[in-house]
Amino acid sequence: MPQETTQHSMTPNEAWAKLRDGNLRFVNDETEHPNQDSARRQSLVAGQEPFAVIFGCSDSRLAAEIIFDVGLGDMFVVRTAGHVIDLASIGSLEFAVDELNVPLIVILGHNSCGAVTGAINSRNSGVMPKGFVRDLVEHIAPSVQAAERQGITDVNGTVVEHVKQTTDRLVELSTVLSKAISEGRTAVAGVAYHLDDGKAQLVSSLGLDVA
Repeated sequence: MPQETTQHSMTPNEAWAKLRDGNLRFVNDETEHPNQDSARRQSLVAGQEPFAVIFGCSDSRLAAEIIFDVGLGDMFVVRTAGHVIDLASIGSLEFAVDELNVPLIVILGHNSCGAVTGAINSRNSGVMPKGFVRDLVEHIAPSVQAAERQGITDVNGTVVEHVKQTTDRLVELSTVLSKAISEGRTAVAGVAYHLDDGKAQLVSSLGLDVA
């Protein structure tokens, strides 16, 4: 069965519209579960053409293909707790944009995030967690401080700020991503997901033509 469109031909705005529409179906219990059959599986053996790359939190409640109602081969997904940036995640995003020509990067955070909560608690108590969880907290701490400067101290408000800070940080760290955005080859959508109603709210963007 032929694909409805060549995914590489999508613009960043078209890619975001596709995700937005899929999330609306998910919220309204009208999911179509596209591209999840054996025919789709076989069509992807020779290669992939995802139309979006998701850099999201590892939380089990944040399954990207489900909340955006897409299927196999539609999204290239990179996840770390608290969507914390490291060299591997940056490299994965650069691969998606430069090698797979993905037109949209989505930074996906969510309310009640445990990693962000841990960073706030450490900030308030002065006590850092043990092991490599400390590394997660240290990476999120600048977002906690940025939120505080705006008078934001609650977890969900800090999550939104962390999504925005992650967007800016990616562009600062990666000349590959910065160049792709400036050339209009890709864009970034910062999204905060609501666990209770399933809505994926756009909270920031770079290179998207949205109201």
